[in-house]
Amino acid sequence: MLSWLRSLFDTSEQAEPDMLLWVGLGNPGAKYAGNRHNIGFMVIDAIGDDHSFPSEKTQFKGLCRSGIIGGKKVLSLKPTTFMNESGQAVQAAMSFYKIPLDNVTVFHDELDLAPGKFRMKTGGGIAGHNGLRSIRQHCGENFHRVRLGIGHPGHKDKVHSYVLSDFAKAEHAIRDDICNGAARYAEHLANGNGELFQTRVTEYIKG
Repeated sequence: MLSWLRSLFDTSEQAEPDMLLWVGLGNPGAKYAGNRHNIGFMVIDAIGDDHSFPSEKTQFKGLCRSGIIGGKKVLSLKPTTFMNESGQAVQAAMSFYKIPLDNVTVFHDELDLAPGKFRMKTGGGIAGHNGLRSIRQHCGENFHRVRLGIGHPGHKDKVHSYVLSDFAKAEHAIRDDICNGAARYAEHLANGNGELFQTRVTEYIKG
């Protein structure tokens, strides 16, 4: 009897340890949609669209899509908890599917990189990024990161308004190239070749 009851609540069939979890960071809602802080959302959307992922579903305190890239199953997630609590959504998705931290890649804005710069990194410092801090607190440190350069306003007192402002018109082409390049070469990332992914996207951005 007890074994039968346990089977009703057994979530082992949900375990997909080979699934990749790709997280785009940003803030939910139309007010923030064009902000520099939301470039993680933009890139995740571009990847999903380019690879014909189905429409978003509300799940894990976020918006999710899933599909196959390079033969690998990828779950894309945009937390809707607002940036400072992004880790709650990531932890929920990881727990449900039993996804290891090594299979998690986070796409986020990076003040310390010039606009158009695109770098891969695993673990390390978070440079005051509250979304990364939340994920580190909830999930651990050694997740993979795609650092999407947005540049720095020049003074720390200007950072808050800068990241929560929309990309300037002069930056739209670079922003779009980042999104399109990441989508075009996502198969390299899915296959575990982050360096080649970085190289190809960088070449695409440079034209």
